[in-house]
Amino acid sequence: QVQLVESGGGLVQAGGSLRLSCVASARTSSTYVMGWFRQAPGKEREFVAAINRSGYSTHYADSVKGRFTISRDNGKNTVYLQMNSLKPEDTAVYYCAAGGTIPAVATGSRVDYWGKGTLVTVSS
Repeated sequence: QVQLVESGGGLVQAGGSLRLSCVASARTSSTYVMGWFRQAPGKEREFVAAINRSGYSTHYADSVKGRFTISRDNGKNTVYLQMNSLKPEDTAVYYCAAGGTIPAVATGSRVDYWGKGTLVTVSS
């Protein structure tokens, strides 16, 4: 069992930046692709970004490409999401996820663990 705990959410003005962190309770570097999802009020949960085990391969949703960067520090069992040029439509609860391959995580077809989420609010 792996527990994922997100942090770093908050209120930020449009155009600002935030960095989210997700700490895993167990070693994830050799086992899991890590990803971020988000769910806005009244909408379904959607994929944001994923990173492979080594950290050398990443994948992003088109809506965040060029603005968000996912990274991981395997020594700290932590994955990050740097969010720049934030827009009001980025407002959502952001969830950390651990799963199989990048395609499987991106489509949600294999996510083994979820965090409880951290709220990001972007004001206009």
